[in-house]
Amino acid sequence: MTLHFTCKFIVTIRPKEGWQVYSSAQDTDGRCICTVVAPEQNLCSRDAKSRQLRQLLEKIQNMSQSIEVLNLRTQRDFQYVMKMESQMKGLRSKFRQIESNRRTLLTKNFQELKGKMNELQLLIPVLEQYKTDATLISQFKEEIRNLSLVLTAIHEEIGAYDYEELQQRVLGLEGRLRNCMNKLTCGKLMKITGPITVKTSGTRFGAWMKDPQASPKNNKVWYMDSYTNNKIVREYKSVSDFVAGVESRTYNLPFHWAGTNHVVYNGSLYYNKYQSNIIVRYSFESGRVMTQRALESAGFHNVYPYTWGGFSDIDLMADELGLWAIYATNQNAGNIVISQLDHLTIQVLNSWNTEYSKRNAGESFMICGTLYITNSHLTGAKVYYSYSTKTSTYEYMDIPIHNKYFHMSMLDYNARDRALYGWNNGHQVLFNVTLFHIIKNDDES
Repeated sequence: MTLHFTCKFIVTIRPKEGWQVYSSAQDTDGRCICTVVAPEQNLCSRDAKSRQLRQLLEKIQNMSQSIEVLNLRTQRDFQYVMKMESQMKGLRSKFRQIESNRRTLLTKNFQELKGKMNELQLLIPVLEQYKTDATLISQFKEEIRNLSLVLTAIHEEIGAYDYEELQQRVLGLEGRLRNCMNKLTCGKLMKITGPITVKTSGTRFGAWMKDPQASPKNNKVWYMDSYTNNKIVREYKSVSDFVAGVESRTYNLPFHWAGTNHVVYNGSLYYNKYQSNIIVRYSFESGRVMTQRALESAGFHNVYPYTWGGFSDIDLMADELGLWAIYATNQNAGNIVISQLDHLTIQVLNSWNTEYSKRNAGESFMICGTLYITNSHLTGAKVYYSYSTKTSTYEYMDIPIHNKYFHMSMLDYNARDRALYGWNNGHQVLFNVTLFHIIKNDDES
């Protein structure tokens, strides 16, 4: 049995915490089929009980510091009281002396007594403050006693699980999520939300990307500024390093690139060689060109670019089904041609001719073997046309995409993150996508 439902994938960026993916689904009657949450790598540190435990410890530390301050103050006041006690004893002796011999009382004695009384007047506010501090100390001790009981209860509740055990639970949940995700076949684009601005850098034109074929632990980001006259590719170990500008490595390509429509796939960079229709496959591991091949009949050097120009004649991209090239030919009257490529040899495996003019397309991207085309690179752009390579049919659409910074020079889908990467007028952005999916049962092929 095959169930149909709408599934929304949301990707959020937290530079210091990594990625998180949510997936929800419902059938055509609106009933919830499944909700899956992928826990973050650092779930343990974000656990509610651990957070409460940490807050209690911080509160106790603050109270302990307050008590220490009060203790120092009361010690100081105690020394002052001891001094006043000594003076009072001396004053009592003076009074006894006066009582025993009233006739010998002199003016000097009165002045001395007056001075002593003035000194003792200062003792009154000190004693009042001492009394207040003592009350506060008592209250603090009582609160700490209560917090200690709560702390002990929480510790007993979660103390049975150490970090390694909790980490194994997280990994188990991730495995279950991936098993569920593997049951999702390719879907149809229904909605685009965002963007999330990850960083602002570079010129108005450029490309940034991740490898959809990389392992879950590999979150490298590659960055290529400008659409020509550049050969430098910058590598970052993670999105947080990319945001912070911490490069891990740079690569000096043997040829300049043309346009901004490059893609990293299975450890290699695929790009259009400047002033040619040649596609270059450059291996990051070996640091050299592995393959280069001409895309037969493909227009190049601003013959059939996207609406914004920039030598964007040949667009290389990847989705769940593999590597693709989007371009136009004279034979197809300047309309878009879709070709699926062998990622090792760059040979064309199959091609489809569309009826959509390449020069009238703002940008395009592949999801599950379907090409989606925007009608503009400027404000007000929307996904206007789609072509399915599975059925060789097209469809007109009306899916808005928020062009936040007014000029889109790169838009590409990442199948692993299930998000659109964009270069929006010098801003590196991410869009979330909502797809209509089919869930297959285990017994279905």
